[in-house]
Amino acid sequence: MNLDFDLYILYGNSILPECILILSLVILLIVDSIYGKKDTPWLYIIPFSGLVTSITVLFFQWEEEPIITFMGSFQINTFNKIFQFLILLCSVLCVPLSVDYIQCTEMAITEFLSFILTATLGATFLCGANDPVTIFVSLECLSLCSYLLSGYTKRDVRSNEATMKYLLMGGTSSSILAYGFSWLYGLSGGQTQLQEIAKGLISTQMYNSPGTSIAPICTMVGIGFKLSLVPFHQWTPDVYEGSPTPVVAFLSVVSKVAVSALAIRILNIVFPLSSNEWHSVLEILAISSMILGNFIAITQTSMKRMLAYSSISQIGYIMIGIIAGNSNGYTSVVTYMLFYIFMNLGTFACIILFSSRTGTDNIRDYAGLYLKDPLLASCFASCLLSLGGVPPLSGFFGKLYLFWCGWQAGPHSLVSIGLFTSVISIYYYLKIIKLLVTKRNEEVTPYITNYINSSYFLTSKNVTELSMMICVIASTVLGLAVNPIITMAQNSIFSSRFTSSLLIL
Repeated sequence: MNLDFDLYILYGNSILPECILILSLVILLIVDSIYGKKDTPWLYIIPFSGLVTSITVLFFQWEEEPIITFMGSFQINTFNKIFQFLILLCSVLCVPLSVDYIQCTEMAITEFLSFILTATLGATFLCGANDPVTIFVSLECLSLCSYLLSGYTKRDVRSNEATMKYLLMGGTSSSILAYGFSWLYGLSGGQTQLQEIAKGLISTQMYNSPGTSIAPICTMVGIGFKLSLVPFHQWTPDVYEGSPTPVVAFLSVVSKVAVSALAIRILNIVFPLSSNEWHSVLEILAISSMILGNFIAITQTSMKRMLAYSSISQIGYIMIGIIAGNSNGYTSVVTYMLFYIFMNLGTFACIILFSSRTGTDNIRDYAGLYLKDPLLASCFASCLLSLGGVPPLSGFFGKLYLFWCGWQAGPHSLVSIGLFTSVISIYYYLKIIKLLVTKRNEEVTPYITNYINSSYFLTSKNVTELSMMICVIASTVLGLAVNPIITMAQNSIFSSRFTSSLLIL
């Protein structure tokens, strides 16, 4: 009995935020099975409360010493916790975004929320996974739920097509990633922990063997697909266009945060001696993503496809901080991701509200929205400008710090291309804003003519507006507090305790 209690203290307490998510998932399923009326709106309270409680517990555990638990398969430190916090924050904001959409489309609530919680659980475990098996299982937990969510509207042909492409390409990338892990296992002499794999590669003198080139290539292919880096981005536009909009909002932030944390950890822990090589590969992927994403976004007529290519360019910017490879670079990644969560989710909240009232996703149909709904048009414009990096919005300060850290680290050409493509992104964002505020009657479509502006706030049916306003306010004013945010990120992530836990080699 004492042994069981000791194991709970050692293991259970270390993953208490994840245990709360599991408990919320179980309660949600039990309540749904015993409650007479299906699809009750208050079912949203269960996952929302669980996510908020997990964030609270995570803050109480913030200053705990870094440890490796579960026989070396899970690592806990402040670096992992800050990415877990970002993931939980994404999910907390995404749950309210889905309320109006699910009510309009009459989708099943319980299954949708169950997939959201399970995907969040997989993403949080992925941030701390410390061996290839745990990494693969956590990543597949996130991926399988993503496939199910993207095809949630079963009767939509576009959704079915997007899900099929997503599933086939996702399965292929997972197989390639598993193949790379198998090479690491063999070359390291049968080691499983990431730190031990790196030591094994050194002790077996396999760092100069051809196999050590295959492993990082396969790893980056798998990671590149999950991040939708060019040329592994083909699934992204179709999935964004065909999937339910709240699902797209969720996937656009959670997968990027979780897989970015994985990329930073696995590349720095397992492949520190070949950093120049994978830095060069990531530079090529980042440049391709920034150029292709922004230039193709200009030609899009669907709002969600435009944001798909925009997200491809955004992950290219984030790669600048990862390629910098130092404490400032990783701090800039965390800072920009925090801002990106709010401005991206705010943009999708505006799209959800507009499409639920008009039933269209065409960019042209937004013309004249300011005449009928000034608040929604203003919020939409603010989020788009923040995504483009226009001062004094949060996106500007996030990009400024990201580019500055990249410039200090050395890849000047990468930063220069990032600056140039950011200007391109402002161009197509401004084209949309120009449509929103147009007063020319010939440009106003029937969707705007018949547009009905529902009441805002303080009703159970308007939690989407509340979530939108939170995101808009944060994406507008949070940049003014960029210095305290950077200081907190540096103090928590790159303290001496974190450095020692990361460089356990």
